Amino acid sequence: MKELLEKMLEWFILNRILIIGIDGLGGAGKTTIASLLKLYLDNKSINSFILHIDDFIYPRNIRYNEAKEEWYCYYNLQWRYDYLIKEILMPIKKGIEIDKRIELYDKEKDKYLLEQIKIPMGSILLLEGIFLQRKELREYIDYYIYLDVPKEIRLKHVIERDKYIGSVEEIKKKYERRYFPAEDIYVKKYCPAENADIVLSYRN
Repeated sequence: MKELLEKMLEWFILNRILIIGIDGLGGAGKTTIASLLKLYLDNKSINSFILHIDDFIYPRNIRYNEAKEEWYCYYNLQWRYDYLIKEILMPIKKGIEIDKRIELYDKEKDKYLLEQIKIPMGSILLLEGIFLQRKELREYIDYYIYLDVPKEIRLKHVIERDKYIGSVEEIKKKYERRYFPAEDIYVKKYCPAENADIVLSYRN
């Protein structure tokens, strides 16, 4: 973690917005790491903002297409990459600061809510979520942090976290049908641990 914090300061550029992708598979601890990094940056008086890739997903009727296998829906129909790129990532790459209302997905209501987002120059945007090294996003993200956590440990995390799915067996079945197969495809195609700038490994 010390190396990561030192790198964060090396990456910081005063006259632009730096985008750092916090990548990792389900249950790896991406949200926790993003919050810790933001706290560190706040203590250094560096403005930062967290966005979650899950703020940019399609409604249930799209991402749960019953005509397709569940893993396919998760990998191909889950996220509004085009909206995220158009409204946030591309303007930043063009040197434009963000100060506008953005559609963010509300999971409980299954609808988009408008939220004012302000990311001025000299900020660090921490974008956390799964599959961030896909070709759709790669050119827009300056640096990648990848959380390398074994599946059995991640499964323990999601069983504790995703109780809204149902029982332990129901959670396991959903991950085996929907999430794990899509993750396997991502790892095989993009080798995220090998291509990230920093890898945080958890093996205990």
